[in-house]
Amino acid sequence: MTRHIDFEAIENFRDFGGYATGCGRGLVSGRLFRSGHHAHATAADLAKLSGLGVVAIVDLRQPNERAREPSRRWDGFAARVVQNDILSSRDWVEELMVSPLTAEALVGDTRRHYRMNVFEPRLIDLFGRFLREVGEAEGPVVVHCAAGKDRTGLACAFLHQIAGVHHDDMIADYLLTNDETRIKRKMALSGAFVEGLVGRRPSDAALRAWVQVHPEYLDDAFDEIRQRCGSLDRYLEDVLRVDPALRERLRARVLG
Repeated sequence: MTRHIDFEAIENFRDFGGYATGCGRGLVSGRLFRSGHHAHATAADLAKLSGLGVVAIVDLRQPNERAREPSRRWDGFAARVVQNDILSSRDWVEELMVSPLTAEALVGDTRRHYRMNVFEPRLIDLFGRFLREVGEAEGPVVVHCAAGKDRTGLACAFLHQIAGVHHDDMIADYLLTNDETRIKRKMALSGAFVEGLVGRRPSDAALRAWVQVHPEYLDDAFDEIRQRCGSLDRYLEDVLRVDPALRERLRARVLG
């Protein structure tokens, strides 16, 4: 299946369903979508979103990110929006301002954030609410952050884990962010974004490293989870509050 869905000004929009699962039923397609933010969505983009039948949008961004780049909505918008105003312990934008902006620094910051994010109270709330939303929604759900790769990647991995998607498929789906046909456009957008914020532009090599994802990022997050909780399933139950009833609701919604 074709996972990427082309939009004019929404980056990294794709279907993360359609994978085989351990139970044999398989993950449904056309109901689970992930993307970058919707702040620059065109009228055509909004019409396409509406046409997908989206009933809920989960925005993983921080309050200041949403204020800086507010989401656009289509006429007659009635989908539920899941977000929160809990302040993060650390602002990645503030970190950019003091970063040397080298590839090594940007990758190192990203890896550190993966370990932090899985126990960040703001994201614990949103990851749990995302999973509950999927379990209750009578239609397609979109989950997104700023670029649709890191925080969104974690949220999608958690749902894949619950659904019984094989780890190799989970990683393969995560790595679809590294679509070479979109890398240069993402580098240009990210370079302009960083330069506008901090008055400095990373090198092309640094930008390329920054806009991609690597298996080690998820490995770092899962390693932090195992160190503190023992297993990913225990984290889902104890931290994100995915009890057996919610697991069954999720499976009923997303399995074929």
